[in-house]
Amino acid sequence: MPRHDKAAPLHGRAALITGATRGIGLAIARALAASGCHLILASRDERRLKQVGRSLARYKTRILAHPCDVRDPHSVDALFRAIRGEFRRLDILINNAGIAHPNLPVENLPFPIWKDVLATNLDGTFLVTQAALAMMKPGGTIVNNLSVAANRVFAGSAAYNASKHAGLGLTNTLREELRPRRIRVIGLLPGATDTEIWQTLWPQAPRRKMMSAESVAQVTLAALLLPENATVENLEILPSVGTL
Repeated sequence: MPRHDKAAPLHGRAALITGATRGIGLAIARALAASGCHLILASRDERRLKQVGRSLARYKTRILAHPCDVRDPHSVDALFRAIRGEFRRLDILINNAGIAHPNLPVENLPFPIWKDVLATNLDGTFLVTQAALAMMKPGGTIVNNLSVAANRVFAGSAAYNASKHAGLGLTNTLREELRPRRIRVIGLLPGATDTEIWQTLWPQAPRRKMMSAESVAQVTLAALLLPENATVENLEILPSVGTL
């Protein structure tokens, strides 16, 4: 059975991870649980959310698994009512929920797909962060999972690129606004990572050349473990083979 060092820096901290049921979000949730964090797990997939909550129970830490559609302000409000009922403060926010879309040029990209990607990847980060700030104190950390698409462009991914570029602008603005409150804001910009999102983005992608979600989680954990008077700002992580 996993054991925690109660003197470890993250032991007893409360962390919210959106998009927590798969990929990078799930890997970060596991890494935080192993470090003794209490977890709030959020996802639209309620069935899988329950499964993940049960699988992480072995870490003997408090877990609140609550369904949430980050696009919907009412759903986000319900999530935070549940969090306030269980926790007095929120120490770590991992804005990880995100979606992609099929590879399509702008002229063929349906507007409903554009809206859904922007709503999930950008509006969701805004809504969850805005709600979380009321529970965050000095020493807290926000990590926004953005992708290298935040500062590069990939043909056929207009909505995804736009959402991530805008997410980087939001992240950089938050960082400056929250410095006086001593809340760190980290932009996480992973390159190609072997997760389910490739089934939408590029089904034939060479996934054996990609990083694992666990590798991205390890880097994220290292950033969270920095002393409170130090930070990384926008953290780009690439496969050793470079961009694909």
